[in-house]
Formats: sequence, structure tokens, C-alpha cells
Amino acid sequence: MPAWAGALAGLVAGGVALGVAQLAAGVVGPQTFPVVAVGDATVDLTPAPVKDFAIRTFGEHDKAVLVGGVLVVLAGVAALLGVLSRRRLAYGLAGMAAFGVVGVLAVLTRPDTGLAGVLPTVTGVAAGACALSWLVRRATRPGEGAVEASVVRSPARVSGGERDAGAVEWPAVMRGGGEPVVFDRRRLLTGVAGGVVVAGAATVLGRQLGGRQAVDAARLGVTLPKPAAPAMPIPAGADLRIGGLSPFITPNRDFYRVDTALVVPQVDPRDWTLRIHGMVDRPVELTFDDLLRMPLTEADVTLTCVSNEVGGNLVGNARWLGVRMADVLRQAGLRADADMLLSTSTDGFTCGTPADVVMDGRDALFAVAMNGEPLPLDHGFPVRQVVPGLYGYVSATKWVVDIKATRFDQDQAYWTPRGWAERGPIKTQSRIDVPKPGASLRAGDTTVAGVAWAQHTGVDAVEVRVDGGQWRQARLAEVPGPDTWRQWSIDWAATPGSHTIEVRATDASGRTQTDQAAPPAPDGATGWHSVTVEVG
Repeated sequence: MPAWAGALAGLVAGGVALGVAQLAAGVVGPQTFPVVAVGDATVDLTPAPVKDFAIRTFGEHDKAVLVGGVLVVLAGVAALLGVLSRRRLAYGLAGMAAFGVVGVLAVLTRPDTGLAGVLPTVTGVAAGACALSWLVRRATRPGEGAVEASVVRSPARVSGGERDAGAVEWPAVMRGGGEPVVFDRRRLLTGVAGGVVVAGAATVLGRQLGGRQAVDAARLGVTLPKPAAPAMPIPAGADLRIGGLSPFITPNRDFYRVDTALVVPQVDPRDWTLRIHGMVDRPVELTFDDLLRMPLTEADVTLTCVSNEVGGNLVGNARWLGVRMADVLRQAGLRADADMLLSTSTDGFTCGTPADVVMDGRDALFAVAMNGEPLPLDHGFPVRQVVPGLYGYVSATKWVVDIKATRFDQDQAYWTPRGWAERGPIKTQSRIDVPKPGASLRAGDTTVAGVAWAQHTGVDAVEVRVDGGQWRQARLAEVPGPDTWRQWSIDWAATPGSHTIEVRATDASGRTQTDQAAPPAPDGATGWHSVTVEVG
């Protein structure tokens, strides 16, 4: 059996293992799929600088890259195990068992995962082992002319430094009863085809069983009540409608996504509950219907990820609908000495929100809708947090199911022990959207435009300069309130040559963003955004 055949058998056996594991995870729960569990464990164990690099390099695709990397490693190992199985099948089976142990350990590190959670890994490894054994045995058939149980060489008779022409060697593999066998390419390839079908069918069925279809249907069945406190109409001048400029309202499909979930949690709103406990007088548990029966508030709020680099795109603006967090916390009787709200997502992620910020009157919401429709699954359906003025890592928990009123000196959220600040007030920032870096422009009048934000304070001024010259005031678009970003634009008489354009914003409290460049960690990036263009 040649090496390529062993590698192919190993790859297909690995595919069968993952397909069957996906099928079992569709019954037990998508978070128990071993690839996801290993990926989640990798995320938890990865040092903060590496995570920062991944987000900075891959942006919203960081999870896809991680899962792809896990799959590439698994494919390489599966091929190697197949090659080893040519000599002794036990080598391949032992390797699969070892990777099964890794998968089981990874699954058991996931929150709220019991012994049933290891079933996808165990069944997948068992199916993969059976497939490997079957393919290796199928690749051989009875042959003739072999008389030894291994590669046999007749004694070479050497005379005068030359090998005797009578020396012979031949492959001679024998079954247990002494029956010689030879490699059968056709039987292997037909077996491989069958294995691919099994792996593909199991994967598709497993994903269907994973529940997204059911949750999608439940989401479409949600009827959103009218807000008791509707948002102000968006001013006619809020969107300057300049080509290439980010729109005032970010469409749901374009809204950035940064979280720790490799697989989007599938939460049926009929099963969802929110528990409020800890330093409260009256612990509360709410269902989704309970939440919808409460007075709903509508608000335009810009969200920003703390990992956003200066000039980055991890920021977006939307119209949210939800219940004020302060109303729910008052219902529970939040105690005065509680200064942190430790929120937990259904996938185990935790976030620590300063209690005073939530209770100070701003539109901090348990949001149920985004831009006029129930929350997309990727953005936290059925319920997520939205808190103006705070970076997402301390405020914007998706798929939220638990709020513990506590103290910063008693509890830590997910990102704090990984080197990020306990509290994350958003820093005033501005960005140039038009022209793009490296753009080639014609000499003459052109438009420079972008967005600026200082959530819950508001942007009061934006200034632009070219090649280190004098700062010029940009025109500002209208905004409905201080919690959203603000579009700006300025006319520029471009002259031939290479030019660097810079921007800075001043918030409503009079603070102008600093020119001192700093990375996102530990509490948000700073510096002026600049672009260099060529004018011909």
C-alpha cells in the first residue's frame, strides 16, 4: 500500500470522524462539537497579545481562521495516521484515540457541559477508527506469487563488486492464514467515495439538527411591541450621502461582529430566561415574554470594540429596541454597594459593567431588536446588552442569560485577567472614510469625509489638516443625540503630489483627541487617523 493511499485513507477516516461528531453534536449541542470545543479552549488559553494580533490581522474573520487552522492540523494528523497504518493499523488507531482524549478534555472545559457532552467526540473517534480500519483492509486483496510475510530479498551474490543478476526481491504481504495480498487501487477509491458520502451526509444532517433552522423560525415568529419611549426621528441631515462614507445607520448585515463564540449560540426565545441575582434584595428571573411585556425603549446607539485600531472598522451605529437595564435592576432591588454587573452569555462569556453607568439615566438596554427587526442570531438573539459610552468588552454581552450584581474587588470578567482594564469608557475618535489610503486623485476640488464618535458625550467639532498644515473645521452632520457617531466632511483643493491627510475630533466636554499613538490594549487605541493619497 503506497504512502499516498495511506494518507488518503487517513483523510477520509478523519472526515468520517468529524462528520459523525457533527451529527452527534447536533443532538447534544453544537458547543460539544470537538473542533469547536478545541477552538474555544484555544481562545481561552491564547495570550492576550496573540488575540490582539488575530483581531488586528483578521478582523471579524478571526474565528473562521482559527477553525480553519484546527481543521488543517487535523487533516495533516489524519493523513499521517493513515500513512502509519500501512505498516501497523494499531498505530493509526492509537493516534485517533489520543486525539479523542484531547477533544474530550476540551469539551469538559466548556461551561455547563456534562458527561453527555463527550458523546460527539467519542462517537466520532469510534467511527473514524472503524473507517480507517475498513479502508486499510479494503485496499488489499488476495494475490499470487508471494512466499514471505514481508518484503523478501534473496541473498545477493556479489562478485567483482557487481550484484549477482540472480538476486531478486518482491513485495509479499500475507494475511493471518498465510494468504498473500496485494494493493488494490480500485477497491480503495470506491471505499473512499463511500466514506466521503458518509462524512458529508453526517455533517449536513448534524448542522440541520444543530437548531439554527428552528431558532430562525422562532426569530421570524417574534412580534415586536411598539416602544413606550420611541427614539427621536433621525434628522434629515444626519446622513451626508457621500459615496464611500459610512452610512449613519449601519445595516445589520454590515455591522461588525467580535465575540468569543466560534459557533453562534442557538437560543430559542421560548426557553430563554434572564436571572438577576447577587447583591440585590429580590432575585428576579424573566422570560422573553416577560421582557416584551415591559415598557420598551428605542435608542440610536453606536457600539465600538476596544480592539478597534485608530481608523479601524470595528464600530457601527444602529437603532436598538429593548428594556432599560435600570428598570430591571430596580425591580430586583440593586444594592447601593454593588458597583459591577457581571453578565454571562449562554456560551459562558462574562463581562463586567460598571453599575453606576447603567443606572445614570442613559439608554442602557436589554435589547431585543436591531434596526427594526429582532436581533440577528450573530448579534445576540434573543437578548443582548447595549450600553452607550462603554467599549463592548465591558458592556455588550450577546445572548445574555445571567446578571450578577457584585463588586469589582470580588469578581473578574473574561477579559480582565487577560490584561484589559476593568472599566472601558470609549475614547473620542475620528476616522477618514473618503478618500481611501493610497487612493489616486485628480487635481482640483475633492471631498474629504468620515465619521467621529464620543458616545454619551457627543462630538462637538472635527478638524482636518493636510501635510501638517493648519487645522480646518469640517462641516458636521446632524445627530439625534450624543450616543451616536457623527458624519463630517470638508472640501479640499488637491494639488499634484503625495499628500497626508489627518483628522481629529473634539467632544462636547471640550476634550480633543490626543495625537499620542497607543495600541488598543488595555483600554482602547488613541492617536490621529491619517491617510496618504496621490494626486495627479
